[in-house]
Amino acid sequence: MRIDKFLKVSRILKRRTVAREAADAGKISVNGKEVKPAYRLKIGDEVEITFASGALRFRVLELKETVKKDDAASLYEVIP
Repeated sequence: MRIDKFLKVSRILKRRTVAREAADAGKISVNGKEVKPAYRLKIGDEVEITFASGALRFRVLELKETVKKDDAASLYEVIP
């Protein structure tokens, strides 16, 4: 699954266009490497997103095309 779609489906970012813009700006890295919006995520990848107020690191646990709002957090695990 593309990283921009995963960020939208998991509700980490609200819209896919926002995820695409963040990746184009170099604010998303997977396993320590900066990635483009079309990067194919795999289960077990460690993703870091840099925001103005800090950063969010998480590990991908599941890849699903659609999930309910209540189940979105089960797709990833936050890494402190």
